[in-house]
Amino acid sequence: MSQQQIIAVVGATGAQGGGLVRAILADRSGRFAVRALTRRPDSARAEELAALGAEVVEADLDDVAGLRKAFDGAHGAFVVTNFWEPRTPEEERARPATTKEREQAGNAARAGQEAGVRHFVWSTLPDTRGYFRPGDGTPTFEGTYKVPHADAKAEADRFFLESGVPTTFLHANVYYEAFQDMFAPRRDERGALVLPLGFGDARVPAQAAEDIGRTALGIFRRGEVLAGSRVSVAGSVLTGAQYAAALGRALGEPVTYQAVTPDQIRAAGFPGAGEVGNMLQYLSTAERDIVELIDGELLRELNPELQSFDTWLAAHRDAIPR
Repeated sequence: MSQQQIIAVVGATGAQGGGLVRAILADRSGRFAVRALTRRPDSARAEELAALGAEVVEADLDDVAGLRKAFDGAHGAFVVTNFWEPRTPEEERARPATTKEREQAGNAARAGQEAGVRHFVWSTLPDTRGYFRPGDGTPTFEGTYKVPHADAKAEADRFFLESGVPTTFLHANVYYEAFQDMFAPRRDERGALVLPLGFGDARVPAQAAEDIGRTALGIFRRGEVLAGSRVSVAGSVLTGAQYAAALGRALGEPVTYQAVTPDQIRAAGFPGAGEVGNMLQYLSTAERDIVELIDGELLRELNPELQSFDTWLAAHRDAIPR
């Protein structure tokens, strides 16, 4: 048997990276070995991956030298940054999450290039700013961003392009798992289940978290032929009403879609409400472009286990609050 190619996985204890680690370990072909990168190799999640057979290595996206060492000998590297990492207000003021993401992505791209990585899969998002009109009344953040967690990742794409390392740009969409918490159906005053979402009438793509990792593995299998491509992961592309209907079928009682406007979200006043409202407005305004990016045939080739929302619900309906 030929020597296994190493895939280094940043964020190995998170949803995306962890899904890829498990996908590689479950791959019967044995083509790849996995190197799980984490800042905390002694954490319970890291120890679980080690018990499953992963090589667990300490690495920090803020440490270029450490990353270079962690990438050494790797054929491919999966890179994801965490905009939503909990931080103190002082940390956020000193270094906004957008700055952190750009710097960390740049560090990973430089370290991988110097270590001789042959293929990056970079988990990114589209730049939303072209879908907002000047003076439309929507908030702008840090003087430039409309949806910071997306726009900053899009800006960071250039680091991978400039590295010269063949890079595939992977886009995750809405997580099915969101329907277990923030998108979960609720009881109204009459006791009926409703699904209050800001999707409007738009078709919105979504996927299971584990299918992001499985698709990334499929990209590494394909190799550099997908360099420069954008692969948007989606197991289903449904309207809010269709998501509600699927939930109703799974839960055994009707779920009524209750459209919430982006303005209502922005006015809600919770932390991050402005960005969430902008994100939902983007999903409606950019619907056509978002959906056109999804290549269902390619996704099924990359990940034959790709789950529809109905399939995922059948396995997880007991975890849906009601």
